[in-house]
Amino acid sequence: MNPLLRGRLRPWAAGWLTLVTLAGGAALAPAALAGTSEGGFPLPPAVEAIMHKPGYEHAQWGVYEVDPSNGQVIHSQFANQSFVPGSDTKLVTLSAAWHSLGPDHRFTTPVFATGTRRGTTLDGNLGLVAQGDLTMGGRTEPDGSVDYTNVDHTSANDLPGATLTPENPLAGINQIARQVRAAGITRVNGNVLIDVSIFAPPELDPQPTPLIINDNLIDLQTTPTAPGQKAKLFWRPQVQPYKVTFTVSTVAADGPTDITVKASPDGTRITVSGTIAAGSQPVLRTSPIVDPNTFGRTALIEALGRAGVTVTAKATGPNPEAPGSYAHDPQVAAYVSPPYHEYAKLILKVSHNLGANLALCNMATVVAHTDDCFGGGFAVEHRFLTDVAHVDPQQFQLDDGRGGDATEKATPIGLSEILDYWLHTPDATAFRRSLPILGVNGSNAISCPDCPAKGKVFAKPGTVIGLDRLNSQLDIADQSQAGYLLTDDGHLVIFVVLVNSATTPDIAGAVRIFDDTNQISALLQEEASAHL
Repeated sequence: MNPLLRGRLRPWAAGWLTLVTLAGGAALAPAALAGTSEGGFPLPPAVEAIMHKPGYEHAQWGVYEVDPSNGQVIHSQFANQSFVPGSDTKLVTLSAAWHSLGPDHRFTTPVFATGTRRGTTLDGNLGLVAQGDLTMGGRTEPDGSVDYTNVDHTSANDLPGATLTPENPLAGINQIARQVRAAGITRVNGNVLIDVSIFAPPELDPQPTPLIINDNLIDLQTTPTAPGQKAKLFWRPQVQPYKVTFTVSTVAADGPTDITVKASPDGTRITVSGTIAAGSQPVLRTSPIVDPNTFGRTALIEALGRAGVTVTAKATGPNPEAPGSYAHDPQVAAYVSPPYHEYAKLILKVSHNLGANLALCNMATVVAHTDDCFGGGFAVEHRFLTDVAHVDPQQFQLDDGRGGDATEKATPIGLSEILDYWLHTPDATAFRRSLPILGVNGSNAISCPDCPAKGKVFAKPGTVIGLDRLNSQLDIADQSQAGYLLTDDGHLVIFVVLVNSATTPDIAGAVRIFDDTNQISALLQEEASAHL
């Protein structure tokens, strides 16, 4: 494991770990809403019991629960202190992006034809001007929504159970190629280039780039066959000069599944080796696309060929330098993205780290009109907090869009105020439904499959895990949940639960800590249903 595992930790595959069953119908003390602590009432005994479990001896718990209809504070514990928020940072980033870009904003990626036309022949180049579109059609369903799975392929190398959406990752590129052909071009006596001048990729992990195809990843899915036989490989997107050497063997059903992926420095030569147990589910791994611009250029040239457009330039090779202006060049194609609220839903549901970091660049380019993702993106975010949401930005210390650093901070009250802002907007319901729903979908889908709170907790989880080498254990720098509780009679309550500096001997313990925060969420929903 890396010294710091950035992002959230999902409830890991039930196949090898039985998650703690969330309390259903837990007995709450009659005085659960009696007394006060920091302006709220004492926490239910069942919640207190979780907070005093082994591993939390030196941890700090932050809790804030408020009834937005009247401002009554229900529970408050260290609510004005700073905590590591993990991926709850995305609540801030995506709120700013959703508002500043607009929920219906669409990214239009144009292609221009430079040079001169002679009938169906272009003596010149085709230039695709990248716009920071997160998916380029690779997840778009027929109804225009953006598809996702509860364990996303971007997490496949860290989390078991990751699966692929069925959409073709090259869908947008293929559509552009067909439009070029429909514009009457059948031959390009020149080159194809990807213009990436819209922003300079910032030093973030994962790094957002102007052109993104398949989240800048090669998917490698291994499916077992019969013991002693070679397993089956499915990989995508298949673009030159990427090649995969596959040597995974199928072993007995009780044998080990251990798959290793290695790639050449330029990412184009990938080796997949190891073993997979017979009868087990397919195993997904990914390998990075090291040069998204060159990859995109080749992908477009190949798509043009499939559409009936011949390009004289070699398909593989470096991406040419962009001309700088297309003022006098005709547009011959354009891919139009789904509306931004669909991207926001994807990012929030699966904690899509690349998309959250990209949101900073989207705000910089679309709203601040600068190629500086940090300067422009955070300026827009700061203005959103102060002028729109009316939330004190000093309640947050952020250095990316995803929330992956233990140095980033947020107060429970600050997060709750972001959540409260949404309740006064026309998009309140859409935003709430974009959050993972306990026991139903997104990052919290596996937890609470049968408890009374299933489907009634809409919350963004956050996780930051580090190594404590001194004590040979894991340091849970953050595990958190922030969102809305829907009471049984339809009343909405805002809640934030964070724990910092918990410890556990192994990754199974980290999953139990994740589940503890979901259990607290469920208990608070049951309590609110009984007393509000």
